[in-house]
Amino acid sequence: MFANALRGDPSWRTLSQDIQPLVSVVTPFYNTEAYLAECIESVLNQSYRNWEYLLVDNCSTDASASIAAHYARGDPRIHLIPYSEFVAQIPNYNRALQQISPRSRYCKVVQADDWLFPDCLMRMVALAEAYPTVGVVSSYRIAGDSVSLRRLPYPVHFMTGADVCRLFFLDDINLFGSPTSLLIRSDLVRRRPSFYDESAWLIPDTEVCLDLLQCSDFAFVHQVLTFTRRNNSGSITASRKNFHPGPIEYLIALRKFGTKFLDLREYNRCLANAEQEYYLLLARCLWSRWGCKEFWQFYKRGLADAGGSLNWPRILTYAVLVGLWDLSRAAGGLLKQTVLTALRTTASAVRVSWGKLLLHHSNM
Repeated sequence: MFANALRGDPSWRTLSQDIQPLVSVVTPFYNTEAYLAECIESVLNQSYRNWEYLLVDNCSTDASASIAAHYARGDPRIHLIPYSEFVAQIPNYNRALQQISPRSRYCKVVQADDWLFPDCLMRMVALAEAYPTVGVVSSYRIAGDSVSLRRLPYPVHFMTGADVCRLFFLDDINLFGSPTSLLIRSDLVRRRPSFYDESAWLIPDTEVCLDLLQCSDFAFVHQVLTFTRRNNSGSITASRKNFHPGPIEYLIALRKFGTKFLDLREYNRCLANAEQEYYLLLARCLWSRWGCKEFWQFYKRGLADAGGSLNWPRILTYAVLVGLWDLSRAAGGLLKQTVLTALRTTASAVRVSWGKLLLHHSNM
């Protein structure tokens, strides 16, 4: 797959100000007074100078709007756009992106609790300018206290859209991160009335990348250029962390976009593995979270977004399997052998491998 990727590193090219294309930087915000100044300062500190910065207020009730207004008064490139109607997060992002300049060549969302390293725009734009077919640019990022998006071999920096999406599905390599991680070509933003699909409940940011990469290519800067906050208790991502959303997120993406990048045999293999991983998770949680209404509503809604519904007979069968697995680890002597025999019989009947059981246990 990497045979199609170009090598070398044009991201190190420094673009002089007279040839820098306009970048629209967009920060939608709601009650983020604790982080907003740091976010704005990181844009002001960019080595790249030709940008506009849209700060879009979703009816904040704290000091966020005052903070944004203070910076807008000090720099004509910064524009505060207040709205009188409160909307949910994704509609707010969409109406913010509708405000970008018709002259901008690239668009950069910076979420209000995140920030950019000083060379972020310079490196991303330089790489995008080197390859006109690129629609999405990403890079290493710090997420919480660790570096992520690290699995693309250096110095591969360009891939076709199809190849990077095949990596996502076949090798579980996600190079998209969050909206803050990406630079998007502005014409791709402008051609979509709603940039993010407002019906895509769980992973609208991943879905839009998979959609855009059907008609454009992908570039990656091998530098840490963005910071994504993980300890913000008010964020949607943080609120879902305890639900272990990884399996359902992958399953949603696979069912919606898998056939666009995989052949039928690859798709069916990925789907079987994804559904097995998903139901093993639900089976284990059946023992520990039976009474957690929010957990089961989350997964019911997530599976509906993937075009399915909870298969309770399968969950109960897998729950027996998980129970036998746990018992086999605790039992000894004759009881252990009896439990192992029952476990092998049940696992064979539902086509769950020992490796899958062991991997699932180690990930919980």
